[in-house]
Amino acid sequence: MQLPAAPGALAPSLLAIPVAFGINGAAALADSPLALMLTGLLVSAGLFSIIFFVSGGSHFQDPLFCVFVVFSFTSIVDLIISLEEDGFISGFMEVYVREGEPYLRTAHGIMICYWDGIVHYGLYLAMMAAIGQRRSYRNLGLFWLGSLMMSIVVFLLGNLIGKYSSDLSPAFLLNLPYILIPIWAGVRLFQQPRALPCLSPEKVAEEQRKCLYQRPQDLGLILLLLLIAAFTFFRGMVVLDCPADSCFEYIYQHEPYLRDPVAYPKVQMLIYMFYVLPFFCLCIYGLVLPGCSWLPDWSLVFAGAVAQAQFSHVGSSLHSRTPFPYQTPEDVWWSFLLTNVLYALGPQLLALRCLRCPAFFLPATSASLHGGKKHQ
Repeated sequence: MQLPAAPGALAPSLLAIPVAFGINGAAALADSPLALMLTGLLVSAGLFSIIFFVSGGSHFQDPLFCVFVVFSFTSIVDLIISLEEDGFISGFMEVYVREGEPYLRTAHGIMICYWDGIVHYGLYLAMMAAIGQRRSYRNLGLFWLGSLMMSIVVFLLGNLIGKYSSDLSPAFLLNLPYILIPIWAGVRLFQQPRALPCLSPEKVAEEQRKCLYQRPQDLGLILLLLLIAAFTFFRGMVVLDCPADSCFEYIYQHEPYLRDPVAYPKVQMLIYMFYVLPFFCLCIYGLVLPGCSWLPDWSLVFAGAVAQAQFSHVGSSLHSRTPFPYQTPEDVWWSFLLTNVLYALGPQLLALRCLRCPAFFLPATSASLHGGKKHQ
C-alpha cells in the first residue's frame, strides 16, 4: 500500500515558508506591481517543475493530482497571510499583500485565507492520498469544487465593485486560474464514475414508494430548507435596499456588515438569492418526488459552497478588521450566530442524507437494469 501522501505532493507545501520569504523580498525590491505578478508566475512554473521531478511523473496519469499539489502550496501561503494579518507571525507576506493585493487585508480576505489554508488544504491532502491509493475522491472533490468556486467568485466580484476597485493591480490577474482551473476540474469530477450502492430493485422501489409522512427525516429537512429559503430571500431584499421597516431594522440592528463598502457581503447575499435559493427549491422538489439522481452530486457542491460562504460571512461580521459601525452588535450575537449556523447546517444535512440513504434518488431505469441482471 502506498503512503497517504506521496513525497511529490508534500514537497511544494514544505517550501511554502521559504518561498513566502522570497516573494516578500521580491515585493520589497520591485518597482512595479507588474513585477509582483511575474514573480507569482515564476513561482507557479517552479512548482510544476518540482512536482514533475520529485514524483517522476508517476501521478500525472490523473492531471488533477498536479492541480491539488499546486493549490496545496497556495493554501499554505494563504494560511501564512491570514496568520500574519492577525498578528500571530510577521515578516512573511506583509509587503506583497500591502503592495500587490491590499484587499487580502480586509476581514473577508483574512477569512477566506483561513478557510483555504485549513479546510482546502485538508481536502487536498485527502484527495492526493486517494489518488495515490487509487481510491475514489469524487465526493471530496465535489465538496471542494463548490467551496472554491463560491470563495473565488465572491472575492473577485467584491474586489471589482467594492472600495478596492480602484486599487487593483496586475497581481489581481493571479486569481484568474482559480476560476478557469476549477471549471475544468469540475468537468473531470462529474465525468468520474459514481459509486452506486449495492441495492436490489425491490429495496429501491420500496424506498421510493414511501410517502413524505413516512420519511420524517426528509420532512424535517424540507421544513429546514423552507426556512432557509425564506431567510435567503429576505437578506437578498435587504441588500437590494428594500424600503420595508423590517429590512431597515435588520440591516442596522442585526447584520450591519451587509452595509460594508467592501461589497463582499452584498455580493454574497445576491449570489445566495439568485443561485442558492433556486437550488433550495429544487432540493425540496427532489425530496418530495423520487428518482432525482442529480441531487446527491449537486448537494455536495452546494454544501461546500454554503459552508465556505457562511464561515467567511460570520467571521468577517465579527472580525476586528471590519470597521466598528459594520460589526455585529454584541447584544444580537447569539441570534446572529444561531441563524447563520443553521443556515450553514441545512445543506450539510441534505448532503449527508443523500450519501447515507441514496435509494430514494436512484433513477428507476437503474433499478430495472439491476433487476434484469439479477434474474439472468
